[in-house]
Amino acid sequence: MSIATGRKTGVSGQMPVKTSIMARVLGLLLVFGLLFVLGLFPGGPQQAQARGGGIQVDAELVFAVDISYSMDQAEQVLQRNGYAEALTSEQFLQALKGGLHGKIAITYLQWASYRDQDVLLPWMIIDGPDTAAVAAAKLRKAPYRRAQRTSVSGAIDSSMYLFENNGYDGLRRIIDVSGDGPNNDGRPVEAARDAAIAAGVTINGLPLVGIRPYLGYADIPDLDLYYQDCVIGGDGAFMIAIHDRKAFVEATRTKLVQEIAAPLIRPQSSDIIPAQTRPQKTNCMIGEILWNRRWRN
Repeated sequence: MSIATGRKTGVSGQMPVKTSIMARVLGLLLVFGLLFVLGLFPGGPQQAQARGGGIQVDAELVFAVDISYSMDQAEQVLQRNGYAEALTSEQFLQALKGGLHGKIAITYLQWASYRDQDVLLPWMIIDGPDTAAVAAAKLRKAPYRRAQRTSVSGAIDSSMYLFENNGYDGLRRIIDVSGDGPNNDGRPVEAARDAAIAAGVTINGLPLVGIRPYLGYADIPDLDLYYQDCVIGGDGAFMIAIHDRKAFVEATRTKLVQEIAAPLIRPQSSDIIPAQTRPQKTNCMIGEILWNRRWRN
């Protein structure tokens, strides 16, 4: 490698041999040092990190789970076990291996009203059976609680906040919303959904439809259509409606595998409903209308 300089050295204009060799060595050291700092040389400090400084993962995934009073403890146990078993399933672990980085970052958020959310499982890496087992154990051991109101918009907005400065840089950012009723508190769900989509986040849904033998004043019979029209959205968004308590684990596992495997694998199932497959027909303010009708009229 020749190094040009603006200074002549000697009659012929060539650098002395010793000086030339030293200059070459210094030049190589500078180049390798720069590559090391940038993470482009093996062993560099940024090698495991993305340009933005976060650890590179295939997906950043928020499990946003409804704990409103309409969710009795049996339903909550189903939800919690569904996520725990999905994370430790062979199908999910195989899908995880197929990713570019072979790991994802997850967090588990409980939500009820617009101002009532708490993180049950802080952000952690899932990169194989051991970390998956740790996450599942933490979910199963955590206490249960119930709270007032149902704010799907609050769940989405809180999930978006969790993505900020979380230390990860995912190829995809996904919010999984699981619940059994429409939005009836906080800002309109469409506003929260559209803001998330504009930021490049995908929202998938896991609505619990008619798994209880009765409908309360704030419930709607076609919650699956509500989720399709008003909740899910973004690149590759889809939902899986759950009509039977026994189907929760299988549905959660199917959804998680599709999220992690995409776009490499697209499981075919009549239960998987993509976003925007029909013209919108649902009134996305139906939850607020029902709540006001019950308490303000």
